[in-house]
Amino acid sequence: MISNQVLQNTLEGLREISRTEFCIIDTDGKTLASTYSEFEIQPQDIQAFVESQAASQLVKGYQYFKVCDDYQLEYILVAHGEDEDTYMVGKLAAFQIQSLIVAYKERFDKDSFIKNLLLDNLLLVDIYNRAKKLHIDADVRRVVMILELEQEREHSSMESVKSLFGGKSKDFITAVDEKSIIIVKELEENEGYEEMDKLAQTILDTLGFEKENTTHIAYGTIVSELKEVSRSYKEARMALDVGKIFSPEKDVIAYSSLGIGRLIYQLPIPLCKMFIKEIFGGKSPDDFDEETLVTIDKFFENSLNVSETSRQLYIHRNTLVYRLDKLQKSTGLDLRVFEDAITFKIALMVVRYMKYMETLEY
Repeated sequence: MISNQVLQNTLEGLREISRTEFCIIDTDGKTLASTYSEFEIQPQDIQAFVESQAASQLVKGYQYFKVCDDYQLEYILVAHGEDEDTYMVGKLAAFQIQSLIVAYKERFDKDSFIKNLLLDNLLLVDIYNRAKKLHIDADVRRVVMILELEQEREHSSMESVKSLFGGKSKDFITAVDEKSIIIVKELEENEGYEEMDKLAQTILDTLGFEKENTTHIAYGTIVSELKEVSRSYKEARMALDVGKIFSPEKDVIAYSSLGIGRLIYQLPIPLCKMFIKEIFGGKSPDDFDEETLVTIDKFFENSLNVSETSRQLYIHRNTLVYRLDKLQKSTGLDLRVFEDAITFKIALMVVRYMKYMETLEY
């Protein structure tokens, strides 16, 4: 559970303090970490100590100590020396390693708990029972953020995000797939969606992800109970997908800002095809020429304002009216009429959604 490098660093720190040489061996007699330049120990001595009932033992000038996890033997700690001081230092070192095991085990348990919480794999009663055992507050404000990378996630990416949060125990950084990093962020009472936007942008800026243009970060709604964290995660996941379809230029996507795109994303494809056929007949928006498409986009961008749209397109007002009349004859929809404009806008979004789903099928 604990890496050999962590064990090595721990032993070197203990040696600096106590001036005592240490070695950690597993139950098979393999050396995992050591401060000895030359260290040889007889396998039969280790085996005899493992099989004995003793918690510690003095053997041929070395102090042996058992390090257990829930009464299960994990490591053998060896300290060089026969006197009482070495015994005392060895006991302290064994206790330190024992504490490391507990800390790493709790960290692993918390990560496992958060993953199962996000994926809705826990019963309601289990959520609160396990949270209590792991000392996780149940009634605090949280939000789930998902950082999605174009390439498969590297270990350095995860560590970079963790370092950005300064190792705060109240925030959780984890992952459930190979291309995303999930942040379960605990919020203060005065923090809201504006602060989440700033935090998301800070993550992209600080880690240099904004330069990739293929990296997005999305977040769900703020929830006040632990059981609602999975909902915030699902919302963040949906925000990523909807953002790719309707706002691919955005790096930060909030679930609360998805608008009508959120509804279109949940429509079945057969219903979408039926709707498009009713609006455009046998045609598709792709059949419109570039000039018409630019005119439509700019007209919507300027909230159906004919004068402002013609000004930005550098065309006469009558020219714009002519284009809109031509579009009306083709589709039966007059974009100057609010209801027709809404219908046309939704139809364009539905077409974009259908195209996106087609790419997923392949």
